[in-house]
Amino acid sequence: MNNILQLRNKRDTTPGTGIARLCTYLLVATVFLALGSAGNAALPDSVDGKPMPSLAPLVKRVAPAVVNIRVSQTVDSPSAYGDEMFRRFFGIPEGDSSNPEREVASAGSGVIVDAKNGYILTNHHVVENADKIQVSLFNEDSLDAEIIGSDAPTDIALIKVDPKSLVDLPIGDSSTVEVGDFVIAIGNPFGLGHTVTSGIVSALGRTGISRNGIEDFIQTDASINPGNSGGALVNMRGELVGINSAIISRTGGNVGIGFAVPSDIARSIMNQILDFGEVRRGLLGVTIQSMDAESAEALGTDIDRGALITGIEPGSAAEEAGLHVDDIITGVNNKRIDDNRELANAIGLRGSGEEIRIEYVRDGRPRTVTAQLGQQTAENIRGEDIHPRLQGALFPRVSTNTENGVEVISVEPESPAAQRDLRAGDIIVQANRQEVGNLNQLGQIATRSRILFLLVRRGDRQLMLQIR
Repeated sequence: MNNILQLRNKRDTTPGTGIARLCTYLLVATVFLALGSAGNAALPDSVDGKPMPSLAPLVKRVAPAVVNIRVSQTVDSPSAYGDEMFRRFFGIPEGDSSNPEREVASAGSGVIVDAKNGYILTNHHVVENADKIQVSLFNEDSLDAEIIGSDAPTDIALIKVDPKSLVDLPIGDSSTVEVGDFVIAIGNPFGLGHTVTSGIVSALGRTGISRNGIEDFIQTDASINPGNSGGALVNMRGELVGINSAIISRTGGNVGIGFAVPSDIARSIMNQILDFGEVRRGLLGVTIQSMDAESAEALGTDIDRGALITGIEPGSAAEEAGLHVDDIITGVNNKRIDDNRELANAIGLRGSGEEIRIEYVRDGRPRTVTAQLGQQTAENIRGEDIHPRLQGALFPRVSTNTENGVEVISVEPESPAAQRDLRAGDIIVQANRQEVGNLNQLGQIATRSRILFLLVRRGDRQLMLQIR
């Protein structure tokens, strides 16, 4: 704009061109203004009454707490020599290696949250299946790291490095974050190293981003790209309010829609890992399905949203709280519940032993009750721990009757297991036409084939399910 003003101050001595030149100046000025407004949101004039002409002081303070993470793992590298027909055709001996191993590497980000003990928060998917983890600090020092604990449903992991010359970032209260708050994102996009972007909080409580996750994402338009995963979302007070986790993009690059796990969730997962060595997720003990207009008409009710209770586990938190089959849960702790996914998130984001207030409808009348959540005990095994295709299903560690198959305790709504119609109470008696007597047998069969056919006993009938 200064250049435009200087041009306008020059005297035009060419006859008949004054108006034309003035129009040109106005057009150029309009373009400059448009370009200026096309970027990210403008910075605030002040924060807590103090002028904020630049984010540089804030970045200098918080950037040393954000680290780059390099993960390496050894994987099988399939080749044509692994194909049995190829072997026979060319007479290749069986002893030859059909799946030579190779090392692959990936990059992500992390946030130092406890400099004294060397604890770093990052994403579960950043360090999943890692054989070796190296952390690069802001001063370019490199440290080896180990995984302390990890939680796939919330995509949070806690790793540890040698607590030497570290700077940590204070964890803020994400419950106070509001739409419109200014934030910065710091991470390692595309492996470039420390990179800072700015924007605002675009929305809160986003769900349905990850098909099988437990979610309550903060949405931001601060640029987040591949490699930013596990990095910091920071408020204008220099506090960690989120762990950057995901983006929505058709190209894989930033389009202004990024998501971060709220710091309150990340802190809860971290504390459970440190206190118990595992995540002790709360359990209400209900089987549910979503309510919609069609369901409401069939049930003769006006309630066309919420989660309908279709089953209650004996001795569960739901039974002790007095909930009944056919109750419709419409809210938890004054937060609206529209479907079964939202109820699963609301319960799954809370720890065992925590008290919650449940709003529900029975016989057309709204009611409330307080329930103390139980625990998804270590006696149960998650389906994804057996094989990824069984993600969302829960199995008993020790079956009460191993001669007759493996029982499914519960299935998370909309999980891969649920989408293939695996249900709570099903008994898996065969996998790929092989008898199944325990979880080890099921896991061994599942890993040998890309497609898994399960023969399931459901009540007094049997059916075949295909799990891809």
